[in-house]
Amino acid sequence: MTSLPPQPLSPLDGRYRPVVTELADHLSESGLNRARVEVEVEWLIALTDRSLFGTSPLPEDKKTALRTLYLSFGQDEIDWLAEREAITRHDVKAVEYLVRDRLAALGLDAIAELTHFACTSEDINSLSYALTVKRAVTEVWLPALQAVTRRLDELADAHREAPMLSRTHGQPATPTTMGKELAVFAARLRRVTTRVAASEYLGKFSGATGTWSAHLAANPDVNWPLVAREFVESLGLDFNPLTTQIESHDWQVELYDLARHAGGILHNLATDVWTYISLGYFAQIPVAGATGSSTMPHKINPIRFENAEANLEISGALFGSLSQTLVTSRLQRDLTDSSTQRNIGVAFGHSLLALDNLRRGLDEISLAEDLLLADLDGNWEVLGEAIQTVVRAEVVAGRSSIADPYALLKELTRGRRIGPDDLAQFVRGLDIGDDARARLLALTPRTYTGLAAELY
Repeated sequence: MTSLPPQPLSPLDGRYRPVVTELADHLSESGLNRARVEVEVEWLIALTDRSLFGTSPLPEDKKTALRTLYLSFGQDEIDWLAEREAITRHDVKAVEYLVRDRLAALGLDAIAELTHFACTSEDINSLSYALTVKRAVTEVWLPALQAVTRRLDELADAHREAPMLSRTHGQPATPTTMGKELAVFAARLRRVTTRVAASEYLGKFSGATGTWSAHLAANPDVNWPLVAREFVESLGLDFNPLTTQIESHDWQVELYDLARHAGGILHNLATDVWTYISLGYFAQIPVAGATGSSTMPHKINPIRFENAEANLEISGALFGSLSQTLVTSRLQRDLTDSSTQRNIGVAFGHSLLALDNLRRGLDEISLAEDLLLADLDGNWEVLGEAIQTVVRAEVVAGRSSIADPYALLKELTRGRRIGPDDLAQFVRGLDIGDDARARLLALTPRTYTGLAAELY
């Protein structure tokens, strides 16, 4: 058997590439290298802006030219870094050499030794990961999550008054509305979204073991922690002054746990909507040209929700692994985090793919209100809760002498189907006040939805 031409191993880089392209712009190896170049360039500018070591602030045109190195980072830089890393066997060192090379081309050889000045690789990586993850989350992943939440809000509002039989433990239960049930998911997602939006993105910039030792050796009169803080915050990041060689990654652990939590809620949404489709509560809108089954022409399979379910399980496992691994570093440094962090994009990629499927899936369903009503009309026994509760109130008020209202209704309804006539006859025979009897006789499964339509 002949070998295939080079193929993507991951479906994210093959079949699903169009969905995750925006994410890859930040969380790919090239996106990380672009951020590394950005940090190296901005650190060089920060040092010269402070006129350290006899330098002077660079002219604005030189700063602009330097910043073009990361603002216009493209295939030429990607290829250059790949060739150099094949020699250095060190990705961050290759980035340093790239910046030095471009300094020479700009006639800035005199400040070349300030490239990567007093930095350990993890200073560059810490800020680069913080930048790429922050941008991927705030510009791509979080908007996709918010789009699903908005769609849920729209459906919740549209179906606010649509009564539906609840199914606690899978069994007929006190009616609700479809809108309220979807609003529950929207509210849960908003709560997690608020926490994600408030996330910190921490960076360290304190040298080989977090002590600024090399900095002080070079110039003991500079307030290096202040310089580092101002530099990190100038990048739009939060500063961590107390670290080992690495930033401790706790902000990442917190973020990935939140992403996994959001994924759990979305997984719950996917399985619930799948179940509603199975029950016939939601009908799927046919997509022109689509095939549901290779042998059964009638089928429209709920593939959007099944695909989302699977991808959420994959992303959840990856987020869990990231959190578990990144929370620990042996002594002052080990490299387990290096390999682990290369999978951040994979975790968010599967999550983004799930969000895309959920958003599209929610656009391709319509509520079968007639079936919901028929289901309610076939389950009058769910009014047993209302009847026994009213009777209890009547007993307390002295308008009834019934000894055990719950047992009375349990005997009438448990494991039995009863119709409106059976229930009406039962209510008319109850020892309760006239007002209570009238309220119960007016009640139907369709109207027994409490405040469901007013809760959101």
